[in-house]
Amino acid sequence: MHKAGFVNIVGNPNVGKSTLMNLLVGERVSIATFKAQTTRHRIMGIYNTEDMQIVFSDTPGVLKPNYKLQESMLNFSNSALSDADVLLYVTDVVETAEKNEDFIEKVKRQTAPVLLLINKIDLSNQDDLIKTVEEWQELIPQAEIIPISAKSKFNVDYVMRRIQELLPESPPYFGKDQWTDKPARFFVTEIIREKILLYYDKEIPYSVEIVVDSFKEEPKKISIHAVIFVERDSQKGIIIGKQGKALKKVATEARRELERFFDKTIFLEVFVKVDKDWRSSDKELRNFGYNLD
Repeated sequence: MHKAGFVNIVGNPNVGKSTLMNLLVGERVSIATFKAQTTRHRIMGIYNTEDMQIVFSDTPGVLKPNYKLQESMLNFSNSALSDADVLLYVTDVVETAEKNEDFIEKVKRQTAPVLLLINKIDLSNQDDLIKTVEEWQELIPQAEIIPISAKSKFNVDYVMRRIQELLPESPPYFGKDQWTDKPARFFVTEIIREKILLYYDKEIPYSVEIVVDSFKEEPKKISIHAVIFVERDSQKGIIIGKQGKALKKVATEARRELERFFDKTIFLEVFVKVDKDWRSSDKELRNFGYNLD
């Protein structure tokens, strides 16, 4: 008997979805920082055993969209509701359900099994946690509620066991040696964007998109040419920094991370260009690979 299925991870920004995804897949597939809106695309990570294939899918955090880019991000989350064999709805001990009532209503209509994971329980106490569990159980009655801590890996193994039990019988959807549906270039853009999220404040990281113009792989090295797009000339100046020091720091940290990721020597060139108001342009968003349908 072989089991296979799609396990889709949804929830608000900043509740630890990406960290959980990486723990479940066992690979560094989805970038995880302390900033909201880290994940912009739907990212698949594939876990394979001899008799099982679990296709995990991390989606952007659910939010009320303020511009076209956020509309695309919400589309990715909505699409995850339609093809899940098991749905993981991730919340934490801090957030309240009122933030996304419309999306929760869609979750309540799910026919697939729903595992509702309450993350960051190390920030709570037993009485408050019991109250939180009761509130969510009333809100989504069909959900199986599991308190977890992705940071300390508490109950993550149990979540994995429950997923395996709930998977349908099916042949694998992907090759057994495949661990993601994304090309190598995608992870280059994600790692560079992660460093920008870590090193720049306020609006700058959310006004940035990265494109890999050139990716030349050899047996022991990879040469990469990447462009950081921003919306304003002033943002370009901030990204580059005085005497280019800020951009050099991002490029150096990204290169080190890429060398760990690919296990090869990396030659990385990074440039900055202005693409005015790209976050609100249908044409530009489609060029960058976002789903607007």
